Amino acid sequence: MKKKLVISTGAGMSAESGISTFRDAGGLWENYNVMDVASADGFRRNPALIHQFYNDRRRQLVEAEPNAGHLGLVDLEKDFDVYVITQNVDNLHERAGSSHVLHLHGELMKVRATDDPDLIWELKPGALETTPATRIEGHQVRPHIVFFQEAVPNIEPAIQLAMEADIFVVIGTSLAVYPAASLIQFVRPGVPVYYIDPHPAEVPAGVTVLRMTASEGVAHLARILRGE
Repeated sequence: MKKKLVISTGAGMSAESGISTFRDAGGLWENYNVMDVASADGFRRNPALIHQFYNDRRRQLVEAEPNAGHLGLVDLEKDFDVYVITQNVDNLHERAGSSHVLHLHGELMKVRATDDPDLIWELKPGALETTPATRIEGHQVRPHIVFFQEAVPNIEPAIQLAMEADIFVVIGTSLAVYPAASLIQFVRPGVPVYYIDPHPAEVPAGVTVLRMTASEGVAHLARILRGE
């Protein structure tokens, strides 16, 4: 039976694909105040701005391609039972070919009904733009994104995966965004934990830190895990 390899990815996973990191030290994202474009209050205040912001992010995403890090995680499926938990809202893990991807913060290429969170639609190529006036099957829609001030529905299944991991890996995250940053705390004692980031945060004792980009780190991790 293959070992269960659980990988938690953040913005650094997609940075080499040209996807901008979520926010810089000034609390900005693409020169917008994060709370204006990524909070529940911001959506209530100015839904048109948020629709336009995510329209722009979708245009950026369709131009991007999975990088060697994404592809390296897919290659690890040959030898391990790989599950990806991602904070990223892009679909680069799926486009690379990962079999099991759990999105913590929503999915950029999807929208959902404002009056029913269980009604979710994937936007079609060529029809990626929405506005406050957009209706699908009679429902007003919003980005399928977990805004600040909203619960993270997938955190429970993510915690379960962390608890089941035989090997746990964190890639490209500052470990500052909660609850995602707490997943490492649910890994069973004795399970190997690796942290790949060119500018790693402080981590608990026993975590193997690979101070590398996602692409470099995944390649190095693969060699370690395969005993090469």
